[in-house]
Amino acid sequence: MKIDWKRKLTSRKLWVAIAGFVAGLIVLGNGTQETADKISGSILSGAAVVGYIVGEGLTDAANKKDGDE
Repeated sequence: MKIDWKRKLTSRKLWVAIAGFVAGLIVLGNGTQETADKISGSILSGAAVVGYIVGEGLTDAANKKDGDE
């Protein structure tokens, strides 16, 4: 079974789950809620960038298949 990494990396659910997991680890390790919030926000911001880059790449690839340069 092949994993569709493009779809996985653009999944908002995946990034929210990762951010929640990391925030939980920070709080568990006696970090502050403020630190957990900042890091979670950074992860979600990074996810938005990854989603944009992958989406643009897919759009460019689709346009190139159509013969446009």
